[in-house]
Amino acid sequence: MANFLSIFTMRNLFVLSLALNLSLIMRVFYEGEKHGPHELSAQKADSRLEKEAHATQRTLVSLSSSGQDDGEKLINLDHGDPTMYESYWQQMGEKTTVVIPGWQSMSYFSDVKNPCWFLEPEFAKQVVRLHNLVGNAVTEGRQIVVGTGSSQLFLAALYALAPKDASEPISVVSAAPFYSSYPSMTDYLKSGLYKWAGDALSFDKEGPYIELVTSPNNPDGFVRHPMVNRTGGILVHDLAYYWPQYTPISSAADHDLTLFTVSKATGHAGTRIGWALVKDPEVAKKMVKFIELSTIGVSRDSQLRAARILEVMTNSSQNPGRAESGESFFKISYHLMAERWQLLREAVNRSRFFSLPDFQQGFCQFLNQVSQPQPAFAWLKCEDDGVEDCESLLRGHKILTRGGRSFGVGPKYVRVSMLDRDHNFNLFLKRLALIQT
Repeated sequence: MANFLSIFTMRNLFVLSLALNLSLIMRVFYEGEKHGPHELSAQKADSRLEKEAHATQRTLVSLSSSGQDDGEKLINLDHGDPTMYESYWQQMGEKTTVVIPGWQSMSYFSDVKNPCWFLEPEFAKQVVRLHNLVGNAVTEGRQIVVGTGSSQLFLAALYALAPKDASEPISVVSAAPFYSSYPSMTDYLKSGLYKWAGDALSFDKEGPYIELVTSPNNPDGFVRHPMVNRTGGILVHDLAYYWPQYTPISSAADHDLTLFTVSKATGHAGTRIGWALVKDPEVAKKMVKFIELSTIGVSRDSQLRAARILEVMTNSSQNPGRAESGESFFKISYHLMAERWQLLREAVNRSRFFSLPDFQQGFCQFLNQVSQPQPAFAWLKCEDDGVEDCESLLRGHKILTRGGRSFGVGPKYVRVSMLDRDHNFNLFLKRLALIQT
């Protein structure tokens, strides 16, 4: 059986997927003709298709990961590279294809009337449309600033918010465990405007400060709120993971400065596009100036591609199932994340070595249901007293993760990406089981 399965290539699996999905469609059509339209409602048909499609997905996952694992392949789950989404966008075919003629987008300028003069109007339009659909952020009364990923926007925000005439750099803090790149990005250029000051929970320095609030938090997935809460504080909200596949959408975020990124919303990390929703026009102008000085704007071609992706993603949720729209991106992604978290929790629950955070359920306004957070990263803890460094333990099994020290906590914790391809995720689960024996 193993030899038989080993002859399957990705092309074989793709053809098999098409065949299985076509058979499901023909089956529903046949039963509708057999029993009449009043006996087999569209709602029941959709429900059956959804259930059988999930079974098909699990079958294909099993086939694609059923080869023997010799333990030599290195599984890199250190980065949050969102390749899990590749299969969805492959199924969407040419819907997201963008053709850019050689003469188009040659100028530096996209819209000279906009303070963010390199912002493509179509990208801005699709950002507003997506937020209005999902209900995760207020866009009215906000300036949209586009950046080369949210990392550039983070630095632009620090530049814009830091006092220019202060006697010392403003302190930048975030509650631990914090995003591992915050300290290095803040201090990389050794700016005289701002300086990393560590954990917000222990920050007690008097004077102004900038607090980074990441919610859901990277790495542990919990909803976060400001921790310092003192006079003179300035808040930057990083909401890269505030999307319904990761966490319940409880309300529209209404903050002074909020960061989002295409990479975690859609999976297109290589497009390198992020955006900020900024309430104060003067802060937005300073952020634009930073981007102007560092990169003379943001790729117009990438913005056009991102705009098309956001448009297709929004259409898929507004008109799910229609031929021109495709299946809902958020619903499919939600179910895929739920399945992965279920598999991981089952593996961890059988072990005496590891534990995972427990999350409270909440009502998701977008999905119109009670759901539980299922973060893009698993915050895994080694519970065994004989293991002090969980990152080293997993590295010994050819699993690369990011250790707790990078996030301002102890080495018993590691961050594990939940967004890798099916094959790597399944190998990870298999090797985790070997550690448990």
